[in-house]
Amino acid sequence: MLAAILTTALAMLGLSAGGSAHRAAQAAAQPPAPPAAQRPRPVPPTRDPHTPGYVDAKELPDGAVPPADADGNFIIGPTHDPAPEMTVKDDVPHGTTCAITMSSADSKIYPGIARDAGTFGAPDPADPAKLMVTTSHPAPYTRRVAVYVPKQYTSGTAAPFIVGADGPDQLLFTALDSLIAQKRVPVMIAISIGNGSGDAQGSERGLEYDTMSGRYAEFVETEVLPLVEQQCSVRLTKDADQRATMGGSSGGSAALAMAWYHPELYRRVLTYSGTFVNQQWPPNADTPHGAWEFHERLVPNSPAKPIRIWMEVGDRDLFNPNSMRDDMHDWVLANERMARVLAAKGYHYQFVFARNAGHTDRVVKQQTLPEALEWLWKGSPTAR
Repeated sequence: MLAAILTTALAMLGLSAGGSAHRAAQAAAQPPAPPAAQRPRPVPPTRDPHTPGYVDAKELPDGAVPPADADGNFIIGPTHDPAPEMTVKDDVPHGTTCAITMSSADSKIYPGIARDAGTFGAPDPADPAKLMVTTSHPAPYTRRVAVYVPKQYTSGTAAPFIVGADGPDQLLFTALDSLIAQKRVPVMIAISIGNGSGDAQGSERGLEYDTMSGRYAEFVETEVLPLVEQQCSVRLTKDADQRATMGGSSGGSAALAMAWYHPELYRRVLTYSGTFVNQQWPPNADTPHGAWEFHERLVPNSPAKPIRIWMEVGDRDLFNPNSMRDDMHDWVLANERMARVLAAKGYHYQFVFARNAGHTDRVVKQQTLPEALEWLWKGSPTAR
């Protein structure tokens, strides 16, 4: 009876018992599959920017970048040569870098967490949008902060500044040397803050960057900026229009969250491959879908805020790279949706879809960062 049932089941699958046995023998002869943690991550599909449902965008000639005075959606690539401003030049004034080390023991906001190595989490069987993480625990960390001070800075004056995630960011400092010398951006301080270690749910970096609240902005305001002024002998402006944020991946969602929840502190945002997806942990009933909520509900359902935002995504950007199957882990779709809702609400924004580009692609950043920074600071009274 059991044999008959097995034969029937195999027939329904288009197999025979003999074929099944042959395949089983072949499988037994193969070496065992490596552990999941050692398997190569699948290559994301390459997306077409003219896919139905994506925003209408202007395709630029290969090698070109959008003009620094234009809003809207643009397609660049597939070639990504570095902009001239990304080469260190002897004929422009070079800024100096001040280094700061911060310890979790001194933080009232982020005393530190970590997820056990080799672990991740599991989707809640009752809610695929909710990840259960059981291996996160308190853990200490140290972080580095690199502060770029331009040669043109006048001691004692309150300077515009940009706060960057996942620092130190030497590409940013190199770009600013040329852009400040050419008077295309203000004479600004750049504060490049290292994360608290790890990545994604259950990690310190994930807690800092993926949480949908103003907490990270409050950490920067109360714990980082006072150290910058004290240890680097600079003064930082209190004018929100003269303060910018930037970041890539989860650092990009953090950059937007800083301005979204505290527009009285920041009003200019620059993101590469922004993680506007569902990656928040611990869960929050107010924003159950994490940063996916920005384009799903928050931007569409809120009055427009005084925020100017530059965004980029690559055609091979991340696509559902973890165990969650909630349809909220497509980085390209998330950024396309962001562009759509920002346009609908009348925001000043520029969205760049990069062909032949992956997640936070370094060559794309080298090509686009000078123009992005110039666009970002348009309208600033301290920029030309």
